[in-house]
Amino acid sequence: MSKARVVITAVVVEGRSQAEVARAYGVSKGWVSKLVARYRAEGEAAFEPRSRGPKSSPNAIDADTVELIVRLRKQLAEQGLDAGPDTIAWHLRQHHQRTVSRATISRYLTRRGLVVPEPKKRPRSSYIRFQAEQPNETWQADFTHYRLADGTDTEILSWLDDHSRYALSVTAHARVTGPIVRDTFRAAVAAHGVPASTLTDNGMVFTTRLAGGRGGRNAFEHDLRRLHVRQKNSRPNHPTTCGKVERFQQTMKNWLRAQPDQPATPADLQTLLDRFADAYNHRRPHRSLPRRATPAAAYTASPRALPDGSRDADTHARVRHDRIDPSGVVTLRVNGRLHHIGIGRTHARTHVILLIDDLHVRIANAVTGELLRELTIDPARDYQPQANPNTTKPPNP
Repeated sequence: MSKARVVITAVVVEGRSQAEVARAYGVSKGWVSKLVARYRAEGEAAFEPRSRGPKSSPNAIDADTVELIVRLRKQLAEQGLDAGPDTIAWHLRQHHQRTVSRATISRYLTRRGLVVPEPKKRPRSSYIRFQAEQPNETWQADFTHYRLADGTDTEILSWLDDHSRYALSVTAHARVTGPIVRDTFRAAVAAHGVPASTLTDNGMVFTTRLAGGRGGRNAFEHDLRRLHVRQKNSRPNHPTTCGKVERFQQTMKNWLRAQPDQPATPADLQTLLDRFADAYNHRRPHRSLPRRATPAAAYTASPRALPDGSRDADTHARVRHDRIDPSGVVTLRVNGRLHHIGIGRTHARTHVILLIDDLHVRIANAVTGELLRELTIDPARDYQPQANPNTTKPPNP
């Protein structure tokens, strides 16, 4: 028998006073009075369980947003892309101008039965993470297999920037060979510059270091030596060293399998890979990047590293991550003096990256990569105002 029924019985049936019953059962007189009034108004229905939720939720999201969350979940899942709460929140903010917390999205997905419970995973604190500090500091490369519609096996070679996860080159081949690795590396260098280092496994197309000294360096290794690029290779049986490109290939193959028209030829596969690389680089957030930026934004937002043989020994470039204050200003200390740089109130509270080379400063949106301002600091001024297009400088005398 529930405590509420016992209390009501003591008052209504036994005829005891409410104050006496409250003392006997260690409850408040107000609660006893409320129970008795509810029983007299509702009868046996007073003993039914009642929701503890608020009668109104003024901060609850509207029904249209809930349906948009569900629709985004289904669309992303059908495309073979990540459809978790973080990704959905990014799409809501970037494409629909709606801000919804990760917990709220997760709650509504669970209510709709769109979340499949999984066994508890390792805590994130147990992972040992590493990441290059600059774009082009390290390029990871690997190849994987993919079966065409007619059952023919093909291989996909990927080059990925370690710092930004930017897909530099994704190409389909009947079989990946040493010359193909060299040629795709040269094409990536022509498009994106020379990296400071590369990181691959110990496949013979990448290195001959485990070949017992037979045959000398391969074509790819000769190019690295010529360009002063440091070659790094994972230890045997340690695939997690190249984990970024391995994870990229998993995402890529999930997307490929989700496509309604499976490729019948390597050319068809290359067309799909080009579409995937464009979407991966420019139109989807990456959970491992700050503020879920796209790989393209992270790749273009920072200065690129150079090989050891081409670095300027007297460089003073630095990178700073900051946030624009509510007045539209970001601060920067130069030569021991703090300067205030005007960006504009429309960008208030925007996370930015400052690329500083002595007095020359470039300020970019940390999420989209958009250049917000470029200027040369005037050391004599505290506040660095924005240029007024309506003001013209007087001619020099």
